[in-house]
Amino acid sequence: MHTKYPKTLVIGGGSWGTALAVLLARKQVPTLLWARDDVQVAAMAQARCNERYLPQISFPSSLDLVADLDDTLSEVEQVLVVVPSRAFRPMIERLAGRLPNYTPLIWATKGLEPNTGRLLHEVVAEVLGTDWPMAVISGPTFAYEVAIGLPTAITITATQPEVSARLASCFHGDSFRAYTSEDLIGVQIGGAIKNIFAIAAGISDGLGFGANTRAALVTRSLMELIRFALANGARRETLMGLSGLGDLTLTCTDNQSRNRRLGLALAQGKPLEEALVSIGQAVEGVEAAKIIMRKARQLGIEMPIVEQVYQVLYTGRSPRQAVEALLSREQKPEYV
Repeated sequence: MHTKYPKTLVIGGGSWGTALAVLLARKQVPTLLWARDDVQVAAMAQARCNERYLPQISFPSSLDLVADLDDTLSEVEQVLVVVPSRAFRPMIERLAGRLPNYTPLIWATKGLEPNTGRLLHEVVAEVLGTDWPMAVISGPTFAYEVAIGLPTAITITATQPEVSARLASCFHGDSFRAYTSEDLIGVQIGGAIKNIFAIAAGISDGLGFGANTRAALVTRSLMELIRFALANGARRETLMGLSGLGDLTLTCTDNQSRNRRLGLALAQGKPLEEALVSIGQAVEGVEAAKIIMRKARQLGIEMPIVEQVYQVLYTGRSPRQAVEALLSREQKPEYV
């Protein structure tokens, strides 16, 4: 095994955590995978695959399953957290005091902290300290396509250049390209807000509005995304890259997106709770719509698409009424 790669613990046994663990192990990165459900860990260890989320993908022999998180932390050189945003702070708090000092903490979670609306690096800084090495992986990625080796590109950003470079070397390969960025804020905002627009795209397509509408919706969504990100200190070029436009395009246009599928279900008249149960996994855009709507109002930022998704999710507005509200807006220059 190549000793040049740091021993990596992946926390999270969902489809995305599993796919990233498989990817790393195939590159001969010493990789451990832990999930909070002991029964699931035992089942994955026995079957050598994640039958719940990625049943078609066999685990490389170099991927080890671990049952005891606390005992494992002392032996790893970097930790990759891949849990829903609602579980992010509890996990970081669990790691606090157990993770050796300044072991790089990476996450592939896309979202904001519920209730507070904090970006996830703010949560890590609050729990572990501002000097703790941290990094984010984001970009247009569906877990299954990564797991089967289809060409994919991501963005990696970190608080320390050496962490970013080392992490990129772990992931970069023949069918998986890892680009680096210095914009920690922009990369996270792109990954969090695109989920709201994917719900809007699902609603539009579910109502039968066609390709013209979808293209216009994605483009105007990008404008809202840029407007919000710039107001929070991000760089415009980040939002034109993989973690902005790339991820937005992916999640708005393909039914592998849980957020898009939620929009389709809402357009068909399904109640929100029923639609969420049918999807069966975290749909980050639901909570994000509430958070971003609140923040946009506080900052005085106009985000009409986010506003209408929020209205559908939380005030009982019908999908068709939301579309009519967008179409009835007054004429204006494109870049205002």
